[in-house]
Amino acid sequence: MEFEDTQIKRISAEEFKELLEKQRDSVTVLDLREPDEVLIHPIDGAINVPFSKVSSELDSVPSDKPVYVICRTGDFSEEITEILTDRGFDAINVDGGYDRYRKLEPDTPVESADISSKSEESPKEDTFIDAKNLRCPGPIVKVADTLRELKDGATVTVEATEDAFESDIKVWCERTGNELKELKKDDGIITARIKKSSKGSTKASAPKDGVVVKEEGNDKTFIVFSGDLDKTIASFIMANGAAALGRNVTMFFTFWGLNILRRPKRVRVSKNFIEKMFGIMMPRGTTKLGLSRMNMFGAGPKMIRAIMKYKGISSLEELIDDAIAHGVRIVACQMSMDIMGIHKEELIDGVELGGVATFIGAGEKSDISLFI
Repeated sequence: MEFEDTQIKRISAEEFKELLEKQRDSVTVLDLREPDEVLIHPIDGAINVPFSKVSSELDSVPSDKPVYVICRTGDFSEEITEILTDRGFDAINVDGGYDRYRKLEPDTPVESADISSKSEESPKEDTFIDAKNLRCPGPIVKVADTLRELKDGATVTVEATEDAFESDIKVWCERTGNELKELKKDDGIITARIKKSSKGSTKASAPKDGVVVKEEGNDKTFIVFSGDLDKTIASFIMANGAAALGRNVTMFFTFWGLNILRRPKRVRVSKNFIEKMFGIMMPRGTTKLGLSRMNMFGAGPKMIRAIMKYKGISSLEELIDDAIAHGVRIVACQMSMDIMGIHKEELIDGVELGGVATFIGAGEKSDISLFI
């Protein structure tokens, strides 16, 4: 079987910023981030087609102008740029995505309906975080991300509607060294007021991006052996929650769990007959994973994804993206890859290869090691 090797066009975040300043009306910007991300950090005039809906909405993208494709990190946008190029679009990928582009913007808080940061002249006023309708670990992750941008002594007020947040925010403040000034629940809305502190407890180490991290021994390690969709979702929810607590997290993927890390699109690599057979039989990437129970010939995973979307829970792909963005260490077992015929080129970006020593080393610094 032959594969087309599509060479896509690329532009740096710096060049993209300059382009928007000088030639904004002559280009189309396709923003693949989720609506809540766009609400917080919009790109003026961009067309928002979330990556999770690309398959059904890509035809709505106009083709009369060059299309600059951007996502949070530049990974998803690269795939969509290739698809658009194959369809005859003049498509260009923004390398580094919005994470890189945002660093070029003036270091000032962004006013929006979701997060309203106050100016340097009034540091005593609260930054407001609207986490209503977000599902775990969304509210905690949003609090952690916001505090990283603030100075010691700054306060934030967060509103959430998920019941678990009332307990989670107490534990999060206790374990990160930040001060919970107020916590109340009124008419289904949980309101917490938090004061940032990088001092933490006497057992805390130096702050990591403004969130206090405990000494070694509080790391978390996940061994992901299963390739089931439901177990994978659970593992990444726990990993993102641990990362929001400032913990160093290692996820070690072995055997069937390696399929989670495979790119959804076939990659041209040289394989022997056995490796090709493994590749045919195994699911390629997160969109092909089945359920551990009630798979129902593929209908089960679709139901789970539909329910997650309806309930406002991040998709598995978004959870993985968040984990990598927040420093979760994603390790693929080299030995398992060799057995199953999986090559490094087939894995998503952000994955490192490791062996038993990597896993043992991470485990020895952890107080929790979960086998999933």
